[in-house]
Amino acid sequence: MNTTKKNLENAFAGESQANRRYLAFAKKAEEEGYSQAAKLFKAAAKAETVHALNHLQITGNIKSTSENLKTAISGETFEFTSMYPEYIETANKEENKQAVWSFNVANKVEKIHAGLFQKAISTIEKGQKLEKVDYYVCSVCGNTVEGSPPDKCPICYAPKEKFLKPI
Repeated sequence: MNTTKKNLENAFAGESQANRRYLAFAKKAEEEGYSQAAKLFKAAAKAETVHALNHLQITGNIKSTSENLKTAISGETFEFTSMYPEYIETANKEENKQAVWSFNVANKVEKIHAGLFQKAISTIEKGQKLEKVDYYVCSVCGNTVEGSPPDKCPICYAPKEKFLKPI
């Protein structure tokens, strides 16, 4: 890989992290009553997303939907089969219960994501259209479900009201 492509990928990662960080900062500012600071963080987060998407586009790592789904399946599968199990083991050894919880719920949800992406690619590869369904995300653990949210999240047991419809 040439240096510029590596720099683009590093910049993409950094801009992506800045976006998430600024959104977390915005949420905290809102909780503390600093609505203008929250607005500033949200604006900066949006700008970081623009930067990240520009960098990603230039790398050539955005392909066809089928290829992108396969990439997503690969990434999610790596996370739930390798990355998170190792992180959970380390957090357990270090007796960091909060990290264990966070890694455990993420691990379970990554498996769900891989399944949803697999369902989509299977449908596309059969030459069929994807069924129009809504998706809901648990705001506590990230569990992602099709159709309608359950009465209780099966991963973290949060009530139905904690599920958000992102789109």
